[in-house]
Amino acid sequence: MNLHSTLLPPHAEMVRAMLDRDTAYEGVFFTAVKTTGIFCRPSCTARKPKPENVEFFAHADECLSAGYRACLRCKPLDAAAIAPDWVHALLKSVDAGPEQRWTDAHLLAEGIEPLKLRRWFKQHFGMTFHAWLRTRRLGMALGGIKQGDSIDSAAFDCGYESLSGFRDAFKKSFHTTPGRAANSEPLLFTRLTTPLGPMIAMAERRGLVLLEFLDRPALTREVEELQNRYGYAVAPGHNLHLQQIEQELAQYFSGQLKQFKVALHLPGSEFARQVWAELATIPYGQTTTYGTIAARLGKPGARRAVGLANGQNRLSIVVPCHRVIGADGSLTGYGGGQPRKAFLLRLESAARQITRQLAF
Repeated sequence: MNLHSTLLPPHAEMVRAMLDRDTAYEGVFFTAVKTTGIFCRPSCTARKPKPENVEFFAHADECLSAGYRACLRCKPLDAAAIAPDWVHALLKSVDAGPEQRWTDAHLLAEGIEPLKLRRWFKQHFGMTFHAWLRTRRLGMALGGIKQGDSIDSAAFDCGYESLSGFRDAFKKSFHTTPGRAANSEPLLFTRLTTPLGPMIAMAERRGLVLLEFLDRPALTREVEELQNRYGYAVAPGHNLHLQQIEQELAQYFSGQLKQFKVALHLPGSEFARQVWAELATIPYGQTTTYGTIAARLGKPGARRAVGLANGQNRLSIVVPCHRVIGADGSLTGYGGGQPRKAFLLRLESAARQITRQLAF
């Protein structure tokens, strides 16, 4: 069992789902077969292995880092970007009736096990389904306030029966009061699925502000900094920048996109922004070092400071800090984990090589 076993269903339940090819568990776990070195989706139609020859992982990148290869039949790296049908149906119902209160009884009536839903949302959104719903409703209220609605109207429209309850929930979620939020910049976020696990993207009107893997240890601190230092009110939602980065990420992972075009907005110190600007110039499929970046900035002795700013980059992949390696050629640290860094470098190297071959 892997280190993220606390996020996974019980072992016996996963064995049953694997043997029954249960599609309800798509995106919840991956099956890795020790005897073949291959990992699959739960619903893979290939011949099922003996349970004692199997281990389970929460994310596709964990399978890769453990030395397993993706199954050619069920293509689990493609499936990693697909939420199970029962989640799609639920999200569609939420969009159709945003005012509906989803109790456990309502979920069970729809054939959804509340505990399984809780696990899936915690794994893929970093919060429970009910917490996500609550934040979503408050985000709708925030949008109304920004457009000139009164606080009373916003509170009652999103289902709160008392203003005090609405104000308390609003402040807890957005770290500001409804009145001050009218003058703050909304930072909308959405979950994105990738072959390396779920990511969270955040964008305001000027551009993409954050793109991180949900299991990045520094993610909570980064979001709190955006709220407390830069005054953002964070809420679930969509805008053109979030739609664009979702499309561009899919193209990047398929090896088709080598330069992101989505607009960016990078709050930070002047030095940090200089470092991030240098990161953005590292060519696709190539690498550099902290020392080289420091020299380009005219501060050859600032290698450590460059490393610190590199680690503070909030835009994983788009601002390619994964292309920075140690002077000795080692991968060095990476906020998303070294297995992901190795995967990204391999992906870019392979795509670059294919482009060269096609050119001849």
